[in-house]
Amino acid sequence: MHFLKNMLFILISSTAALAQTSVATQFSIDTLVISDLQKLKNSFVNHPTSNCIDSRWLDLLTEETSFEDFQTDILELDLAASVSFDSLSSEKLQADFELLNAQTPFKLEYNSVVENTVKSFLKYRKNGFQKIITRSEYYFPLFESKLAKYNIPLELKYLAIVESALNPQAKSKVGASGLWQFMYGTGKQFNLEVNSYVDERFDPVKATEAACSYLSELYSIFGDWNLVLAAYNAGPGNVSKAIRRSGGKQNYWEIRTYLPSETANYVPAFIATLYLFTHQDEYGIKGEKAPQTFFETDTLHLKKQMTFKQIEDILDIPEGEIHFLNPIYKQKTIPVFGDKKHALRLSKSKIGLFVSNEDKIYNYLDSLNIKEQRTTFKPTRNVVAVNSNSSKKHHTVRRGQSIGIIAQKYGVSISNLKKWNNLRSNTIIAGKKLVIYSGSKSEVQAVSSNYYIVKRGDSLYTIAKKHSGISANDIKRMNNLKSNNLKPGMRLKIR
Repeated sequence: MHFLKNMLFILISSTAALAQTSVATQFSIDTLVISDLQKLKNSFVNHPTSNCIDSRWLDLLTEETSFEDFQTDILELDLAASVSFDSLSSEKLQADFELLNAQTPFKLEYNSVVENTVKSFLKYRKNGFQKIITRSEYYFPLFESKLAKYNIPLELKYLAIVESALNPQAKSKVGASGLWQFMYGTGKQFNLEVNSYVDERFDPVKATEAACSYLSELYSIFGDWNLVLAAYNAGPGNVSKAIRRSGGKQNYWEIRTYLPSETANYVPAFIATLYLFTHQDEYGIKGEKAPQTFFETDTLHLKKQMTFKQIEDILDIPEGEIHFLNPIYKQKTIPVFGDKKHALRLSKSKIGLFVSNEDKIYNYLDSLNIKEQRTTFKPTRNVVAVNSNSSKKHHTVRRGQSIGIIAQKYGVSISNLKKWNNLRSNTIIAGKKLVIYSGSKSEVQAVSSNYYIVKRGDSLYTIAKKHSGISANDIKRMNNLKSNNLKPGMRLKIR
């Protein structure tokens, strides 16, 4: 009996020592990585003081409500119905438009449709316009420089408001994307790259350049800016059909009834937006002062692939700001394909910091990759929820697949999928082979649904950002939502 007790004591002591050694080893590895990162930062040269974009202002730039409101107005607003707004008379509005017409190449016809649109925006969308004015301070200098380059009236900058409410991450129900709402085919036509990693429709500079090219092309066809606006929204083919159906008339208001219903509201929305921006002080529509403009950012082409998390750690920039300034990268990774390099956009001071220490940063990334390879454990040691009922499978990642999609396909959790394959992040590259264990009871529990209670100000996009490996469309599909509208207190299923 005494012998058995001694053996048991030795066994327990050995197991505890082994566990402590394992924990100590892991701790030393993590400490080493953190230490190397701190050494890198301490060695930086030419490190000027710089502030990141204020988080509250960043929320204003990316908040989705204004975009959804504009989409609703353009699709559903009955512009034939009279709108009462006592502080604005028809006589005053008509006089304002006569003066405005003298200052613009647009033919800003004043009529009941335009009047109803202006009054409706003032009555129901004043708060939304205040947010858009704040965003305009950031984007309008960029728009104006590109419009001037193409000799296009500067008033066309207001088109991006009607299209996206100046939300660079806006995406419509039919798939139009970015500030200028390019469809996939039109974006390709104007050389906007779209693949599994990159979508340049979300790039403010390249999309604005493409929009200017498209607008110039449309003007060469129709020779009238109101018809150009209609063609940008409905396509030149639909405008040409409306002209033929009207008997050859060339005036937007004379062909309006022959256009799709969305386009019928589109041009009045543009005219009302132009008017309200011109008279914003008069109607007390005040935005916030932008702490910086788009021109206070800069780019560099990366020589090595980097994740947003690595950029955040090395340069001390919140990931949300990195995503806002680089919305084209779907996987939160800036890829390097052979000789193909992609740009990283940051504030000028942070770009200067990167350039001044570029070799050190790339050397650190190389050492980080070596350490990850040295500390790689066999998958079976990291396996959670694997038993005799589990089956081992292999999956080769295809282009466009995310870790969330693959986990859902096999009914496993994202965390286990990462542990089985020693993945430090959610980034996966096409062609990589993944090990998957499925069929255990524990794994079924691991992928059971969680729930999220909607708070005031939440949107599908902001909720998705809080949950790794899931998109806004995933949440919408899992909860059978018919629209993007959420109400505080709603209970959403999150897998």
